[in-house]
Amino acid sequence: MEKTAQQTQSQLIKVVFYGPESTGKTTLAKTLAEQYHTQWVPEFARDYLQDKYNKTGKACEASDIMPIAEGQKALENQRAKISQQYLFCDTNLLETYVYARVYFPDKDFSRLKSMALSHDYDYYFLTDIDTPWEADDLRDKPNERQEMFEVFKNYLTKYEKKFYILRGNLNERISKVNTILQTNNYATSSKR
Repeated sequence: MEKTAQQTQSQLIKVVFYGPESTGKTTLAKTLAEQYHTQWVPEFARDYLQDKYNKTGKACEASDIMPIAEGQKALENQRAKISQQYLFCDTNLLETYVYARVYFPDKDFSRLKSMALSHDYDYYFLTDIDTPWEADDLRDKPNERQEMFEVFKNYLTKYEKKFYILRGNLNERISKVNTILQTNNYATSSKR
C-alpha cells in the first residue's frame, strides 16, 4: 500500500461522487467511466471493511481510518496513471474524513484532514438520498439519511468546495453530470 499523502498530479479531469451511503455513487462512477472510456476509482473502505467484518465480525474502528485513507489514495493514484481525460471517483479522502468525524468525534484526525484538503478535484457531485436504501453488512444509518446528507453538504460548504447536487434516477443524474462536464469543459481544458 502506498504510504504517501500525495495525490498524483495529472492533466486528468477528476470527478468525485461524494455523499452518504447508499446514494448511488458507485453506480455513477462505473457508468460514467464506461461512457467516457476511462477508469473509475472504487471505494477502498468497502472491501477493506467487508474483509474485516467477514474475518472478525467487527465494524470499522478508529484504527482503521488511516489505513483506509492510505488505501483510497493509493487506489486513486493507480487508476489515474491509466485513465483517459477523466477519472471518476466513487469517494475521496474528504468523505473518509467526514465519516471519521461522525463515527469517532473524540479522535484526532488532523493528518487525514490535511491530506483531504490538499487533494484537488475538478468536480464534486453530492449525491442526494432520493435513491432506495440497500442494506448490507456495513451500512448502518437507514434512518439518518437526511441528517447525513446535511453533514456531507456542510463539510463541502465549510471547506469552500464548489459542488453540484445530484437528484433523481440514474439517467437524470448522468444527464446532469454530462451537461455540467460538457458546459464547463472549457474551464478545465485550460489546465491541459
